[in-house]
Amino acid sequence: MKAYFEFAGRTRTLLVTFVATAVFLFLVFPSLPINGEMLDMKPGYSYDEAMASMEAYGPDGRTAYAWGSMLLDTLFPLVYVTLFAGLIHRFRLSEGTWWLAFVPVAAGILDLLENVQITAMLVGYPDLSPSQVASASAATTAKWTVGAVYQILGIGLFLIAMVRQGLARVRGGD
Repeated sequence: MKAYFEFAGRTRTLLVTFVATAVFLFLVFPSLPINGEMLDMKPGYSYDEAMASMEAYGPDGRTAYAWGSMLLDTLFPLVYVTLFAGLIHRFRLSEGTWWLAFVPVAAGILDLLENVQITAMLVGYPDLSPSQVASASAATTAKWTVGAVYQILGIGLFLIAMVRQGLARVRGGD
């Protein structure tokens, strides 16, 4: 895994994954013809909210969402995990903290598990049990919680590195 984190932390890899993440978030997912907000974009949802969303999507929207979830939203975690694992690994505070790059990997795994659950709900609608929805919602909440951790960690380490670099330039200019 260390070799993957080193690859992910390369400048070119960081740039490509940053652009790809932005494309997914701002162009691809919003253009899916699902007639509503994607469940996995919410921090969590109740049984009633999930059923209302499923109804609002309609048959064509549920089909588009299911395909998007299994195809696009399988690729997306690979992209954002690589971006944030690379940021965390590249800008880690010490050699001994390289393992923090596993945090986005955990979020990616949760995201993939969530995708399977949401796809099962999309395909199984209207025969959804409250426990099935609760399980999918819990996966969504867990993904967003771990996601907040890796985003704060990645962006925070990047900002610390930029401040340190700026301070080194100032000191070097004296």
